[in-house]
Amino acid sequence: MFRFEDPIYLWLLLVIPVMWVIRLISDRRRMKKIRKFGDADLVKQMMEDVSKYRPTVKFWLLQAALALIVVMLARPQMGTRISREKRQGIEAIICMDISNSMLAEDVVPSRLQKSKLLVENMVDKFVNDKVGLIVYAGDAFVQLPITADYVSAKMFMQNISPSLIASQGTDIAAAISMAMVSFTPDEKADKAIILITDGEDHEGQALEAAQAAKEKGFRVFILGVGSTKGAPIPMPDGSYLTDNAGETVMTRLNEDMCKEIAAAGSGTYIHVDNTSEAQERLDEEIAKMQKGDVSTLVYSEYDEQFQAVGILVLLLLLIEVIVMERENPVTKRIRLFGRKEAVAMILLLVVASAAQAQTDRQYVRLGNKEFRKGAFDKAELEYKKSLSKNENNSQAAYNMGCAMMQQQKDSAAIAQFEIAGKMETNKIRRAMSYHNIGVILQMHQEYAKAIEAYKEALRNNPADHQTRYNLELCKRQLKNQQQNQQNKNQNQNQDQKDQDKNKNKDQNKDQNKDQNKDQNKDQNKDQDKDRQNQDQQQEQQSQMSKENAERLLDAAVQQEKQTQQRLQKAMQQPQRRRLQKNW
Repeated sequence: MFRFEDPIYLWLLLVIPVMWVIRLISDRRRMKKIRKFGDADLVKQMMEDVSKYRPTVKFWLLQAALALIVVMLARPQMGTRISREKRQGIEAIICMDISNSMLAEDVVPSRLQKSKLLVENMVDKFVNDKVGLIVYAGDAFVQLPITADYVSAKMFMQNISPSLIASQGTDIAAAISMAMVSFTPDEKADKAIILITDGEDHEGQALEAAQAAKEKGFRVFILGVGSTKGAPIPMPDGSYLTDNAGETVMTRLNEDMCKEIAAAGSGTYIHVDNTSEAQERLDEEIAKMQKGDVSTLVYSEYDEQFQAVGILVLLLLLIEVIVMERENPVTKRIRLFGRKEAVAMILLLVVASAAQAQTDRQYVRLGNKEFRKGAFDKAELEYKKSLSKNENNSQAAYNMGCAMMQQQKDSAAIAQFEIAGKMETNKIRRAMSYHNIGVILQMHQEYAKAIEAYKEALRNNPADHQTRYNLELCKRQLKNQQQNQQNKNQNQNQDQKDQDKNKNKDQNKDQNKDQNKDQNKDQNKDQDKDRQNQDQQQEQQSQMSKENAERLLDAAVQQEKQTQQRLQKAMQQPQRRRLQKNW
């Protein structure tokens, strides 16, 4: 990649053709004066030490030196350079609520998506400011450390979802407390905490946290997303979230809570709805903030290259001094080639060597031009051409990885960054390759590999605070991922136990059914036996003799006669009266 920092000085190159015209006029006048002395051939024989071509060579050497001096004034730049610059801006930490209530669709397309769009539009208008990102629900953690890299901020914004935090809820106080310790220390710029929420604080102490932020000089802006009427929370399966009683949960914007927090934090409450009014008000409030000196680590694409041009200028001037206008009597008889052929040969060799040496860099420049236009596929093709000419061009390898990264060819980009890191001799540029590897792995939630990439970047550039921040963030995300995996395994084990219990219950039921069937069979067998016995008894009774039946009948008749006699005796005895008393 090549450019001029002050290209206006290149207009001075127009002096060279003017001087060439002046020289032509001077040569014609000189030839006229020579002709006045006599025949030109005769005069030439009289001045045999005078060279016809050497003054021309000396003239063009001076013109080349002058052209290179003009190029030096235009400040040619190439390559990369890292510097720490101070700019006028502010620092803003964005705290975004990612609880399940932010999935409600009372704001189109949803509360969470509307918040992302709002933040992206705000970041697009940042120039010299710094931005950081904190996500929170039942807990809070830093998603992106404070940085001036707006591309990374948007990239991390796209991956935000409620699944990032296992513990649901809304702990506003934890988000504000974490934001207060996430700003760059010893910066004089105004610092703002932009809290995006629906106002459902489940943990309390949000007002105390906002007051503490105000005492430390931070302003707390509250963006309330949603409607006060409420809306259900959609679930991935198409249903809505329900409580323990089976009722649909309705989430509502708590404007009173949001206004109280904003007042306690010396900030402003802004209601976010389906209009663009919230975006305009937020931009106005941020514009009112006092901008201070913000130090930024800048990875510049260009580095000054005037030193090489200066060396060429000195070399040309030295050759111009050595070359004499008259022929040297010692060397004039040495003629391997004619003068014209020798000069042409030298120029041809110089041009050929320069063309051969700069072919791969020319492809890199073309690729960088396409990259700036946003044509990443064309840029990748140019970088491939450069590597085909010079496979050891680390800059082409690194830029090719960046082009693949922009096209979301993440696996290929990682491989290309690894190649660039191995080829690069500059430790800072090598650290940039491993830093990008870590960013890609972190986006894919491969936190263990990302940690190793960030560590390798810090080994090459220990002063890179952004990599250090990302490393700590990645460690925390890895810990959360492991905890979520443990919880998932525990839930799976519990589900397996429940399934085993259900299987045992089913087996016991089957066994009980079999036993009951056996018992019923036995009972049925016993009943059948009893019935058979009764039938046998009945048959036996039916087979009783007539004599036994007559005897039983006579006994019954005798017993009836005795009973009639006892009744007659009782009727013949006198009866007694019983008098009733009057109480």
